[in-house]
Amino acid sequence: METDLSALASEGPQPDPWSGLREFTAARIALGRVGTSVPLQEALAFRLAHADARDAVYSELSLAPLTSGLEQLGVPVCAVRSQAENRPQYLQRPDLGRQLHPESRALLQGQAPERADIAIILADGLSARAVQEHAVPVLQLLLPKLQAAGFTVAPVVMAEQGRVAISDEIGQLLHAQLSLILIGERPGLSSPHSLGAYFTYNPRPGLTDEARNCVSNIRPEGLGYALAADKLFFLLQEALRRQLSGIGLKDEMGLLGQ
Repeated sequence: METDLSALASEGPQPDPWSGLREFTAARIALGRVGTSVPLQEALAFRLAHADARDAVYSELSLAPLTSGLEQLGVPVCAVRSQAENRPQYLQRPDLGRQLHPESRALLQGQAPERADIAIILADGLSARAVQEHAVPVLQLLLPKLQAAGFTVAPVVMAEQGRVAISDEIGQLLHAQLSLILIGERPGLSSPHSLGAYFTYNPRPGLTDEARNCVSNIRPEGLGYALAADKLFFLLQEALRRQLSGIGLKDEMGLLGQ
């Protein structure tokens, strides 16, 4: 028995019963189908999203515009780098991205204040684009809150080829009670430019992830700047007041208002 291929070809993309949910999420749902495959438009969109994610991983910080944006906030800025010499080595050797280059270590030792409550670090991580787009807008809202509360902030450090743990060494060198790093998160197929914020009380080399707290998915399409700044301000205050971070510190911001 022969199959009528012309009838199949005339069907076109079939609507998905979940299509009404697409406006509420960036997840790849309700794509429709043509025969046994997804529509060409959706297949091409997936390949574009995959390319965006790969580009984000290999992107690097543009220090000049970032420095300009930070200086407009009225904070001193310095640039450092990790022991990873280039992007391929950074991706292949995560350990090198967690350690400061000796020249950068000497630079911070020469510029360190006697003490500071908070050291703020910006690092490319796995998406430099996230830091370029979101770090300054977050700090525009967060820094005034910290300053109004009387916290002293060390010079803001921009770290190239940096991983999260590089903030431990930087915080210790700057004599800070707490280190906060804003870093590009691992890109996904719907979010290649998501910013993460990690902070650690009493930072020092050798700490592991249970000593840190994280606020993630900071971007206009995710956790907006204003809410991210409010949440970070609350958590940083609590970390300094209670002298701890990590698994012992919970986000109770909403509970205290009830």
